[in-house]
Amino acid sequence: MDISQYLGFLLFLFVFTAGFWLLIFLLTFVVPYWITGTVLENLQLKKEAKAKK
Repeated sequence: MDISQYLGFLLFLFVFTAGFWLLIFLLTFVVPYWITGTVLENLQLKKEAKAKK
């Protein structure tokens, strides 16, 4: 295994782990934040529509 193969392997590991941690971040923070914001906004809109009647 020469130096170019070693550097290629390290680059592959870096890209793979960066993608893995990005996926974990999205699933644990971004998606729940997005869902919670959508639910709260819908509740607020329903409350405003009910108040207008």
